[in-house]
Amino acid sequence: MFALIDCNNFYVSCERVFQPQFDKKPVVVLSNNDGCVISRSNEAKALEIPMGAAAFKYKNQFKKYNVKVFSSNYALYGDMSRRVMSILESYSPNIEIYSIDEAFLKLTSFNNLDITEESYKIKKQIYQWTGIPVSIGLAPSKSLAKIANKIAKKFNHQTLGVYSLDSQEKINKALKWTTIEDVWGVGRRYAKLLRSIGVKNALEFINLPDQWVKKNMNVLGLRLKKDLSGLSFIKLEEIRSQKKSIATTRSFESILTNLSDIEERVSTFATSCAEKLRIQNSCCTSLLVFVRSDPFKKEQQYSNSCVIQLSNASNSSLILSKQAIYGLRKIFKPGISYKKAGVLALGLTSKENHQLNIFEPNIVRHDSLMKAIDTINHRHGSNRIKLANQDLNRVWKMKQNNLSPKFTTVLEDIIKVK
Repeated sequence: MFALIDCNNFYVSCERVFQPQFDKKPVVVLSNNDGCVISRSNEAKALEIPMGAAAFKYKNQFKKYNVKVFSSNYALYGDMSRRVMSILESYSPNIEIYSIDEAFLKLTSFNNLDITEESYKIKKQIYQWTGIPVSIGLAPSKSLAKIANKIAKKFNHQTLGVYSLDSQEKINKALKWTTIEDVWGVGRRYAKLLRSIGVKNALEFINLPDQWVKKNMNVLGLRLKKDLSGLSFIKLEEIRSQKKSIATTRSFESILTNLSDIEERVSTFATSCAEKLRIQNSCCTSLLVFVRSDPFKKEQQYSNSCVIQLSNASNSSLILSKQAIYGLRKIFKPGISYKKAGVLALGLTSKENHQLNIFEPNIVRHDSLMKAIDTINHRHGSNRIKLANQDLNRVWKMKQNNLSPKFTTVLEDIIKVK
């Protein structure tokens, strides 16, 4: 059996752990730069505040219904996630941390136990130790565990947050209840294709011929069909694979029009990508650089991007910054009010396997330099050492007007009990 443990309204729940006065009240958490809603309490959902809602458009509604608004506090959320996952690891060594608030467990050591009762114990322990409410779905395969988890959460009053698809009758009923758009792994394109042939739910999907599914949805679609049938065809990924691309994108604090200001931002983004590459011991073979005007302004709109191929794979901040600025200059258009830019590192390859260039001997020296910079920044705080084309005197900060304290990661923010 597999269990999918999903933290309920995770970002909101993290805020409520340390500020319980907001329990049972509408709460939302906003994205970077307080842009849009990325987490909602059940009370906020009842007010029909949609996920992804632009904060400025719902400002009056927040005020009217006394909705508590938080800026995203990723340091807090990351630490709370680590605490939840460490509890889960104590129950089974076979764990796949699927996202910051979700994890699959393979319950191989629960054969002689009542799995549903044990799941209630896991749920209770997580809440007692962290204050985070979770829902647990149990099933013989990962895709079915996803559906079981959704049922546990949707019908919480009946399930008390735990639901098990432990019989074929339950599985068939759950599959019929699940619309094809809500099946894990069925994207918008395949959902449209399946709808066109009359497939409306997951039960109708698994009744399709294998040949048709393989031909029209490839071998991954066939694997999903088998998994939904109750056969475990989607395996647990206990070792997280390396990212296939790395991105650093940000909206600016204010409108930028000068090339030099945007160059500073793009250099900083490229440096951030380089640092992330070095953390996972990777290099990239190309960079994508993009810029965008403010879509909410009634001015000339402009967005553009370009891909820069590197002569050799690299994770050097010096090289990536230089190439990113070269790409920016190719797409920069004067007279535009720019609001956002970003750098994506593409074509990732292992640091151990990348090809060196005998005509660029300085590249080898970059490894030692980058290692020294990373060590100093890690020991004495990020951005202690910057590139010369970055602004040395200005710390760029996201707009976070409603940021809560970092209760578990900053000593000064720890709650004091009187």
